[in-house]
Amino acid sequence: MTDILADEGYLYLGSRMKRLSERLQADAAQIIRDTGLEDMQAAHMPIFSSLEREDGLTVSCLVDRIGFSQPSITRTLKTLAELGYVRLERSEEDQRQKQVFLTDKGRERVFRLRAYAWPRVAAAAKDAVSGLAGNLLDQLSELEAEIAARPLPKRDFAPDQLEIVSWDPAYADDFYRINEEWVSSMFEMEPNDVNILENPQSVIIDNDGEIWFVRDPQLGIIGTLALLKMEDGVYELTKMGVSEAARGKKAGEKLLAFVIDRARSMNMKTLFLLTNKKCEAAIHLYEKLGFRHDAEMLAEYSARYERCNVAMRYPL
Repeated sequence: MTDILADEGYLYLGSRMKRLSERLQADAAQIIRDTGLEDMQAAHMPIFSSLEREDGLTVSCLVDRIGFSQPSITRTLKTLAELGYVRLERSEEDQRQKQVFLTDKGRERVFRLRAYAWPRVAAAAKDAVSGLAGNLLDQLSELEAEIAARPLPKRDFAPDQLEIVSWDPAYADDFYRINEEWVSSMFEMEPNDVNILENPQSVIIDNDGEIWFVRDPQLGIIGTLALLKMEDGVYELTKMGVSEAARGKKAGEKLLAFVIDRARSMNMKTLFLLTNKKCEAAIHLYEKLGFRHDAEMLAEYSARYERCNVAMRYPL
């Protein structure tokens, strides 16, 4: 079948790139939907990335940084605001300008995109262009043929190769090792730590709780996290840790995002965690994902640990 855009060479270069752009955006949107983020569009992604780097940008700044037209950015922001992912406020410095902020729901969505969707899109796109050679028109032809033969969603592989695995008694030593490492590096092991880490089967698993792990193909089990049932519908997210040797792989982010999705599927009423102000990096991660500081949870559950002075609840 004749391809009029390709036959006319450079005459329709812009139209041809637009066609390719639309195809790539549609593929990226499909990958995003496949990860369970059904209300996300490819056009939303540059705005999320910009606000993740610097929250509170004005609409004009977003136009400059992304390079889309102001009407296009304004339409997208209107949609994101209706979905509850951003809020717009008049700038205190210039009332003519509107600043854009991520909501708690928006920060959670960005976290899940970065953990689940964006690595897959980037890896698939990189794979698609890896074999290109020749001049620009030849490269466009090769890329169009490559995408037609194997769309981005069919290039579905995990670039980091990290795997989430469920509890197995064979991992009991890893559960103890990883948590003892981080607790002892900052605090002293307390009786409640010892009881949970030495008896994960009876304390957590046999009490309708769950323990999950991150496994690396080279390093083995590198991270862990537990859901401890306190009462019907109320769970504590606890014993989250990543091996010192595996820091930087974003294993904790991957595991935390997965377990929050698990909590939703279990129809919990309350999901909370206990920590200490010294754990600044962990607290930042919890806040980024949507956990909120909660005085009620602190008063009710903190006595179980001497070191606990922070409690947070997830808005299920």
